[in-house]
Amino acid sequence: MIPKVFKEVIDLGDGRQITLETGKLAKQAHGSVVVQSGKCMLLCTVVSNYHQSDVDFLPLTVDYREKFAAAGRYPGGFFKREARPSDGEVLTMRLVDRVLRPLFPKDYHAETQVMIQLMSHDDDVMPDAMAGLAASAAIQLSDFPFECPISEVRVGRVDGKFIINPSRTQLEQSDIDMVIGASADSVMMVEGEMKEISEEEMTEAIKAAHEAIKIQCAAQVRLAEAVGKKPVREYEPEAEDEDLAKKIHDMVYDKTYAIAKAGSSKHERGQAFSNIKEEVFNSFSEEEQVELGKLIHKYVAKAEKEAIRDLTLNEGLRLDGRKTTDIRPIWCEVDYLPSTHGSAIFTRGETQALATVTLGTSRESNQIDMPSFEGEETFYLHYNFPPFSTGEARPIRGTSRREVGHGNLAQRALKGMIPADCPYTVRVVAEVLESNGSSSMATVCSGTMALMDAGVQMKKPVSGIAMGLISGGDSGKYAVLSDILGDEDHLGDMDFKVTGTADGITACQMDIKVKGLSYEILVKALKQARDGRLHILDKLTETIATPNADVKPHAPKMITVTIPNEYIGALIGPGGKVIQELQKATKTTIVINEDPITEEGIVEILGTNQEGIDAVLAKIDSLTFKPEVGSVYEVKVIKMLDFGAVVEYMDAPGNEVLLHVSELAWERTENVSDVVNMGDVFDVKYFGVDPRTKKDKVSRKALLPKPEGYVERPKRDDKRSGGRDNRGRDNRNRDSRDKKRD
Repeated sequence: MIPKVFKEVIDLGDGRQITLETGKLAKQAHGSVVVQSGKCMLLCTVVSNYHQSDVDFLPLTVDYREKFAAAGRYPGGFFKREARPSDGEVLTMRLVDRVLRPLFPKDYHAETQVMIQLMSHDDDVMPDAMAGLAASAAIQLSDFPFECPISEVRVGRVDGKFIINPSRTQLEQSDIDMVIGASADSVMMVEGEMKEISEEEMTEAIKAAHEAIKIQCAAQVRLAEAVGKKPVREYEPEAEDEDLAKKIHDMVYDKTYAIAKAGSSKHERGQAFSNIKEEVFNSFSEEEQVELGKLIHKYVAKAEKEAIRDLTLNEGLRLDGRKTTDIRPIWCEVDYLPSTHGSAIFTRGETQALATVTLGTSRESNQIDMPSFEGEETFYLHYNFPPFSTGEARPIRGTSRREVGHGNLAQRALKGMIPADCPYTVRVVAEVLESNGSSSMATVCSGTMALMDAGVQMKKPVSGIAMGLISGGDSGKYAVLSDILGDEDHLGDMDFKVTGTADGITACQMDIKVKGLSYEILVKALKQARDGRLHILDKLTETIATPNADVKPHAPKMITVTIPNEYIGALIGPGGKVIQELQKATKTTIVINEDPITEEGIVEILGTNQEGIDAVLAKIDSLTFKPEVGSVYEVKVIKMLDFGAVVEYMDAPGNEVLLHVSELAWERTENVSDVVNMGDVFDVKYFGVDPRTKKDKVSRKALLPKPEGYVERPKRDDKRSGGRDNRGRDNRNRDSRDKKRD
């Protein structure tokens, strides 16, 4: 049966198009769509079970995968099959999940899967920018209870002009790399990195992206209408009991309000809230506890949330006693760990991060091998969030998606401040030791100080802050919160992380949970974030104002030299023998790369001992030494022969040349030792390659004054002397006479 295909085209306004197609592939899924731009094609399928899961949340899984076959490549490694997702794929999953999840009903708990895969790759199209569009378009073709279509776009800026979904080449020239997720009327998610832009510039970029998203949302509606919009499925909603909700509200609200207003610590506050929950729960009979247990817990949490939010909106106070613009107390320390190349502790309130820096060669760079991108990172950051940081004991199952996302945000915040001429591969590892809100921003701050402690010559220090929002709905009241707590993140309407230098924003991550956030509130949040960011930056620079002038004594020093391509083989030696012995003798690490443009050899020398580094440099100098014709060089006699002396250039040990007996002195020399001896050091002049011997020619006598009355003996030349030697004898038949004599 020939499938009936439906298509919708989105014009990006510069000659490029995005096509939405359905009806041809994966028709048993509840919704499927192929999104294409150029030769890049994504297939997205969505499926949701028709029965509710026995959980109190939405079990939504967003899976994004890039197939190597899409780029005509094989997976790397021993097993030729795609396995666990790469960090890049995980980051795309998070971008899509964060926009989709809030748009499902709060009481919809059916197992739901959104699967997006790259089927065809185009070097000029970045597929992750279309993943959100693909997910939403597929959901619009399903019967899921979903509030409205959304989309995501990447926005860049080149020469002051905004570009929607730029290519990777354009992105390299851009001062903005942001992904924005939104519906037609509300911005819901922002994430990206910038080159120290202003708050106003960031707002303009969000607006430009939102205009493109409105067009993409309209295209999804047209496609769904053309196919035939399915009626929304019915599902069993959560049970509600208004009388029970009011009863619990009356029992909880005032007590919670009082505890919240007391401004206690996280542990004390948590224990007090737990006591209220236990008291309320125990006020019901055992039968009621069994029957209404879930509702009781739900309504307690609802009343608790309302009380805490009202405290902030009515009195401008927060759970820990701060006002809305206050930053928690901060203390910092650098050089805490004696064996690391750099370290720093950053503590803000009950959040603490310990960062370490490790310096290495290009061999330690982070290799990225994805179908859509191959490359390497010479600066990267890893973020670890162990369970003890929140006072919990829970299973440890490898690196979580959250750890990947938070680490990526901190990395993007700092990487623009690493100078291009930094010779090292730099790895930052952040260990979150305590957490009560904004551990990723603590990572940025501790990372900045650790880098400066390690002697990495950062252009400028970077700080970060997490902002929150509590809005009063119809009342029009709202409060922007600086440096939010973990509870405020959970109870609030926005989590907005901003990092930057004193001169501008370097990265951001925003999740908005309330519909229709105005640009007025967004700008206020950005301005307030700048004040907080600068306050934190002052605390960092009080601890360490500038990068250390040099790396620590126990840290490796890096020297980079360039050698002509023809000498690479000589430095490596047969089977790597020369470079291996040199590394062993000098206790250094030597890495040789080839410049892709000039094809010159780039030699990295890493070592803690300067003498070892100097020895490697001397060896390179000797291998690449080329004497210039007419120049004078100091040499040392290293071998005596009957017909001359072998001398070594003092500037390039290991480079030897024969000083012929005839070039020792103007006078006739019978014995070489009459003029020079082993170990003698003197100057010689270089005359280039002798055309007769095809070997380098040097002379000592050329630098000596010619004796008065000296008459140079004619050189032997059988052809020019008519076959006679310098004593006038005929040599033309000498060989034949010698043979007869023999």
